[in-house]
Parts: sequence; C-alpha cells; structure tokens
Amino acid sequence: MVIDFNSLYEMPKEMDRILEMFRNSGVAQRRNFYPLINVSESGNDYIVDACIPGVAIEDVDLTLTARSLVIKVERKSPEGRYFRQERLAGSFQRIITLNVPVARDQVTAKCTNGILRVTLPKAEEIQPRRITIEQ
Repeated sequence: MVIDFNSLYEMPKEMDRILEMFRNSGVAQRRNFYPLINVSESGNDYIVDACIPGVAIEDVDLTLTARSLVIKVERKSPEGRYFRQERLAGSFQRIITLNVPVARDQVTAKCTNGILRVTLPKAEEIQPRRITIEQ
C-alpha cells in the first residue's frame, strides 16, 4: 500500500486560498450591487429609485439605450487616515434592462435627499387602449 503525503503538504495552501476567497467576496459582492435600486410601476410610468447618498449630481451619469437604463456613479473617497472604512468609494455602474419601450423624450430624473428618481413614461404603443365594439 502506497500513501501519498503530497496532498497533506498542500493542505495549508488550499486552506489559505479558500479563506482568501471568502474574505474578498464581501466587498466584491457589495460593489456589484451598488447603487441600491428599486424599480416600480406607477400608472403610465416606470420608476427607478437609486440610493446615492453623499454623491454629487456631477458625479452621476445616466444613459438611456434602446433596451436599458445605465446608472454610473463616481463616489470620491475623502482624504484622511481611516481605522475602519465601510462606505464604498470608486466607480460603480448599474444596468437596468427595460423589457418594454419607453417614451424617451419624456424621461425625467430628480435627486432628493440622496435618492435619485428616474421616471420613464411608458410608450404610447404599450399603454392600454379601449376598443369600442360596433353593432
């Protein structure tokens, strides 16, 4: 019977690799889902609310493409020496896929108390229309 001890020698490296994956996943995961958003429907509009506290309007870029709304945010990190820093800083992007056409000329955006609200009116062709029945 032959016993291979090589796998035992590699065990500490493997444990370090696995622990490193868990350590780094928290920040990477939060970065993928910032800014936090809510997407809702209200009457003839779709509404996207994005939480962007502490971000200047000049550091937000909104782009409406044929099938998506792109929100790009740049949060600058204040200078200083930190003992703990939990607020994310850097460049972030969220892409909201639009499965329906919107009235591109009537889209509005407003930022109040750190909440960016983008109102996307539904396109005329998808709004319900009443059809009369002839006799």
